[in-house]
Amino acid sequence: MPSGTLTVLGCDGSYPGPGGATSGYLVKTATATVWLDAGPGTFARLQEVCFPGTIDAIVLSHEHPDHWMDLESFAVWARFQGTAEPTLVLAPPGLRERSQAAGDRSLDWREVQPSFRISVHDMVCSFVATDHGPPTLAVRIEKSDAAEGDKPFAYSADTGTDWSVEELGDDIGLFLCEATYTKEREGELQHLSGRQAGTMAAAAGVGDLVVTHRWPTVDPDALAGEAAEAFGRPVYQAAPGLTLEW
Repeated sequence: MPSGTLTVLGCDGSYPGPGGATSGYLVKTATATVWLDAGPGTFARLQEVCFPGTIDAIVLSHEHPDHWMDLESFAVWARFQGTAEPTLVLAPPGLRERSQAAGDRSLDWREVQPSFRISVHDMVCSFVATDHGPPTLAVRIEKSDAAEGDKPFAYSADTGTDWSVEELGDDIGLFLCEATYTKEREGELQHLSGRQAGTMAAAAGVGDLVVTHRWPTVDPDALAGEAAEAFGRPVYQAAPGLTLEW
């Protein structure tokens, strides 16, 4: 029996393409709903799949705008809705100060450091630092009441090659990994190519690989193809609306 679901709200890297949205994902278990990154365009998509008032926590990986700016829209929504309880926001150091909603009573901000661990109902979130300029946190999500054979979900956030999903454990089932461009651009920025994402995932022995954060100008088939070749089997290319069990 699966532990939960992952739904892609947006997956464009660095900026949204035409009609697109940047990083944002909805992760659900039996009793918890978490909005993982809140890039531009993702709040509109989130409202298509769930009522925002059911969100238990918002996890923001880092301060780059393509990963959190729709938090501002959520805060305005929550203010007008008059939600009874503030929504938990988990973010690395420095991000809160960039938000116009830093003092908003609809949000319950918590600063997250590497090795931080928190339970959200039946969901347990654990964080480690990645290789990406500003403080950036990858996350491992698992159920507190996991049964034998259940596998955790992991999200790389943005990272360069001096990080591996192995830092989140060697038993990852579904791995959502950034793959911004194809191998011709390797080494230019603190991001991964499809090939590098596939190589990392294979070395870590993850169950399934989903590549995300693709620049809108990059051919999705080319990126997924090189990721699959390095991984050794087919991978999922993230797209808005894609829902997977984990």
